[in-house]
Amino acid sequence: MAAGNERSMKALKEVWKRAENSLCADCGKPDPDWASSTLGVFICLSCSGIHRNIPSISKVKSLKMDYWDDAQVQFLAKHGNAVTKAIYEAHIPIYYYQPTYNDCQVLREQWIRAKYERKEFTEPGKQLPYSDGVKEGILWKRGRDNGQFLPRKFLLSEREGCLKYFTKQDAKEPKINVKIDVINATFQPEKIGNPNGLQITYLKDNKTRNIFVYHESGKEVVDWFNAIRSVQFHYLKVAFPIASDNEIKNRLTRNFLKEGYMEKTGPKQREAFKKRWFTLDHRRLMYFKDPLDAFAKGEVFVGSGENGYSVQKGLPSGTQGNFSWHYGITIVTPDREYLFTCETETDQLEWVRAFTSVINQAMTPQEYAIEAYFKFKS
Repeated sequence: MAAGNERSMKALKEVWKRAENSLCADCGKPDPDWASSTLGVFICLSCSGIHRNIPSISKVKSLKMDYWDDAQVQFLAKHGNAVTKAIYEAHIPIYYYQPTYNDCQVLREQWIRAKYERKEFTEPGKQLPYSDGVKEGILWKRGRDNGQFLPRKFLLSEREGCLKYFTKQDAKEPKINVKIDVINATFQPEKIGNPNGLQITYLKDNKTRNIFVYHESGKEVVDWFNAIRSVQFHYLKVAFPIASDNEIKNRLTRNFLKEGYMEKTGPKQREAFKKRWFTLDHRRLMYFKDPLDAFAKGEVFVGSGENGYSVQKGLPSGTQGNFSWHYGITIVTPDREYLFTCETETDQLEWVRAFTSVINQAMTPQEYAIEAYFKFKS
């Protein structure tokens, strides 16, 4: 018995060491140490918890702590991540967002359920709930002034190229009508205080407007998210006919590069530093009094290094404003310096890293136009 168990463990380790099994099959996290004995995939601890919630589809075991018999090891050897992905991920729409281990629970759970439970990607041309160019339904939306979440009807239309929402079910005119190409959507469960919280942003008069929504159903809110990406993809295919699918895919919804509290001072740099919530959305650094504000109190454009932008740790010597946090950051632009402080050195390093990643990228023609707008406004 002991010899048989030793033989099985040796065979298991050989399969486990294959390059295809070095990343979690569902989120891409390195060094997965769990596996599904019924699907044949190697997965991380976090994804194994999601698999455990669909026991009719997946039976999970630890590769380090649990016993694997010969038949189970042979099944893993026959399948593995590459073979199983070829089955369950055969026909993923180009616009469908495939989450990573850095993404929130609802995105990862619905990705796993879409693959193995609903088998959404096993057949070509399958009709999906986010692929027909129109979606209508109720989302709970946070009121801009009172902060209460109330049910609102939303309508997404590929034909009209827009997203609308209505304050009443029978309303004929929408409260907003937003062109699909100026919309971004990103999951914000912690900020919104709901595991299915989604932040929808759009540009209004070249200013960012935030809408915070959620739905009780994780599947429904993720379907809305991918429906927005689907409509955006088809809109951009028409707008940019010579662009490749991957180029267009990279222009769909995006996660914010960094969010969190910093202190800032005014342009004269003598005022007291004030605590604000900051969001870095590529080249737009926006600051808010409250993370759930609809509009930013101000925005800073972060250009490229070749155009005179840079970021430095620390504050200029002789900075006079009163500040309670002592890990400074200075953003240098062609026109002025912006001064910020962070609560911890870790925050400071993360912000500097995020700013540097933006500054190191060359600017697009569209971004030169945005820069010109910011200069004109100031």
